Amino acid sequence: MSCAFRRHDPERGSVRIRTVSEVLPPPQHPLPKFEIALPQPDISPWLAGNCGIEGVHHFEAPTPGPHAVITALMHGNEFAGAYALNTLLTQAIRPIRGRLSLIFLNIAAFTRFDPQRPTLSRFVEEDMNRLWCPELIRSRHMSIEMQRVRAICPIIETADLLLDMHSMLWPGPPVLLSGLTTKSLMLGNRLSGLLPTQPWVVQDAGHENGPRLIDHARFASNRTRATACLLEAGQHWQPESQATATQAAALFLLQAGLIAPDALPTMGLAPVTQAIPAVAAPTCPARHATVTHCVQAHTSGFAFVKPFTNGALIRKKGTLLALDGQDEIRTPYNNCLLVMPNLRPLRGHTAVRLAKPG
Repeated sequence: MSCAFRRHDPERGSVRIRTVSEVLPPPQHPLPKFEIALPQPDISPWLAGNCGIEGVHHFEAPTPGPHAVITALMHGNEFAGAYALNTLLTQAIRPIRGRLSLIFLNIAAFTRFDPQRPTLSRFVEEDMNRLWCPELIRSRHMSIEMQRVRAICPIIETADLLLDMHSMLWPGPPVLLSGLTTKSLMLGNRLSGLLPTQPWVVQDAGHENGPRLIDHARFASNRTRATACLLEAGQHWQPESQATATQAAALFLLQAGLIAPDALPTMGLAPVTQAIPAVAAPTCPARHATVTHCVQAHTSGFAFVKPFTNGALIRKKGTLLALDGQDEIRTPYNNCLLVMPNLRPLRGHTAVRLAKPG
């Protein structure tokens, strides 16, 4: 797998239209008021780890089974997943079969969090979730994040199932992101079917500037059975995102068979009454979509015509979404799903992903 990562098709078709628009460019939407309703969690009891790697806790059951990995704090200011791991560790949740690894990833960025400037601790030197390329990991490239990736990689390379937990800057409902393999879609489907909100499961090819953890060759290859998905639990620093992340972590372990249903109440969760979907269930839920276009901001003046939220379904093809300099951004088909729109994108950064349901 090359570090020249897979790309979505460019903004082809009728997505970006060069025109002298009669529509006046809307003002850029103001940055949200960053309400820190969810304070920085105390993870100090867990920083030493229990297996010789900082922030990593590993547990093994006497009965054979899969190796499940749950990661949090890929970005240092995304707390929801850290709260979930905190709950699993505080309640001494242990696998009844197989192996379980719980990983606090970017501890260096997390320790720099400042509630007065909460967006600045996403990473220290570079985005950790663009570094999971085997060639890059083996190279001489150095940064704080790269060193941490190298330390964690031996665990990732033995994982059978992985859930990577994140949250979003802009308000919106949760979403599960999977790679383009059928196995990753199936994992997302099973988890979505168990979560009370039943979030969209969105398949995409990742980012142009480097592979995410869920795009690591172990999970992206059809030659292995290992699979992964990414949860965006909701908006940063909100209690609802914490609750979603904790639910997802517990249900991920439940559907993998690593914990029993009676473990859920110890985590403050209601017992699961419905049948757990079969691991090999091939069906796709109604709320599944595939990204077809990744729209980047070509100018610093990129502005949406209204403050769209994650999961907005635009019914009509050709609907105007945004203006970017002289370009109009329009939906390329009916029933176009907007995935994680960034209402204030920097030039060259992703503004929104467009996905086709079904």
